[in-house]
Amino acid sequence: MERVRNILKPKPNPQELLREWQRRLRQECRSAERQIRDIQREEKSVQKAIREAAKRNDMVSAKSLAKEIVRSRRTVNRLHENKAQLNSISMHLGESVAIARTVGHLSKSAEVMKLVNNLMKAPEMAVTMQEFGKEMTKAGVIEEFVNDAVDSALDSEDIEEETEEEVEKVLTAIAGETAAQLPEAVRKERMKQPAQKAQAGEEEEAIAEGVDDEEELEEIRARLAKVRS
Repeated sequence: MERVRNILKPKPNPQELLREWQRRLRQECRSAERQIRDIQREEKSVQKAIREAAKRNDMVSAKSLAKEIVRSRRTVNRLHENKAQLNSISMHLGESVAIARTVGHLSKSAEVMKLVNNLMKAPEMAVTMQEFGKEMTKAGVIEEFVNDAVDSALDSEDIEEETEEEVEKVLTAIAGETAAQLPEAVRKERMKQPAQKAQAGEEEEAIAEGVDDEEELEEIRARLAKVRS
């Protein structure tokens, strides 16, 4: 019976499809903007925590928090890229509908296909773009695609390692003046501790060492992880 209803149900025209897709694309853009604001707001509290850690010569905790900022800034950059690609999809869909008014149906768009595939590789957009992809394939806007990109995107959110150079730049920018007041040998030794102890599975203990309130550090890291997800 459901199949019969689907057959009898009138198909939306290209203009209706476009309006619905563009509405949802705008929603995704607004969601990305909110996430960017949340991450940037949390970063301010992390910067304060880094300066406080540096003041008490706890460079292990300061470096750990600097890594969190590196991850967060990468997420923000990715979200800005996502927004740009979402807007580009909306623009190309508008062009497709304009053509459809002449030919009477939606034509395939290689550019939309490319953008959808790119966004499916972004962890924040993988599931949403999978749904978009199915609808656009059904409407004839893009070719049918393989879903491997979705699985790999969902599994690879945190596989990027922070480079030492990036972490050092963040740490210097936020707590450079305070850290510079430490003797060079002491500063380097403190900065190396997490990497040395990680091999023995003791990184968390090293991070917590010297922190007045271990729960506060974990809370900061948890909040950042939440707004990045």
